[in-house]
Order: sequence, then C-alpha cells, then structure tokens
Amino acid sequence: MEKREINPTEWLLAFNLNQGIEVTGGQRVLYLSGQTANAADGTAMHAGDLVAQFRLAWSNLKDSLAVAGMDPSNIVRLNMYTTDVDGFMAAAGDIVPIFAGDGCKPVSTLLGVTRLFEPEIMVELEATAVA
Repeated sequence: MEKREINPTEWLLAFNLNQGIEVTGGQRVLYLSGQTANAADGTAMHAGDLVAQFRLAWSNLKDSLAVAGMDPSNIVRLNMYTTDVDGFMAAAGDIVPIFAGDGCKPVSTLLGVTRLFEPEIMVELEATAVA
C-alpha cells in the first residue's frame, strides 16, 4: 500500500494534518466508530479535562486498530467531534502531539457539536484506516 499526501496549501501541516491522502494498493479498509474517553466498563472518564479525554479516546482508538492488526500510521481520516471548539483549539498544542507522535498524519474534520452521547464527554474520534 502507498499513501500520497495532497496539500495544495500548507496551513494544515501546522496541525499535522493533510488536505488529502491518495491510497493505492490498499487491500483492507477499517471504519472505526467514534471512540471516546470511556473506560472498558463504559464509565465516562476525565470530566472537564478535554486533553485527558482526547488522550483516552486516542488510546481506545489505538486498541481497536491493534485488534485489526493496524496502527495509527494506517489512519487516513480522523474526524474529531467536540463540545468545545474554542477549548479544543486552545489545547491544540497539547492535542496534536498525541496523534502526531504515533505517526498519524490524516485528513481530518473538526466538528463542534452541542452534545455527545454522555453529557460529560467532550471529545469523540472517528477514524478510517487502510492497510
């Protein structure tokens, strides 16, 4: 499988994101449901701490990738939902290294939503991976 980054402009690179990714030779596609800051028993964790919630949601996402024999470098799309866009952007300096450090440089959409499935959940991560 080969991935080619498509970036007609470079401003998203500051966030470790691409505007497009062309995949050729991929044989498997994994569509992941939204991953949140929930413990294995479903308990919502880290109420009010957006960065800690992102970190746990990312860990949960990586666990799902591992079960499929993939890792974060296989992610081509990472959609991020948050109930606090301003807080998310203010914390971007802490959030971006979480996924960038794992070799993930996806295309992405940041979506502000009124609420996620539990009131204390502030972040949900939805991914598509290719191998």
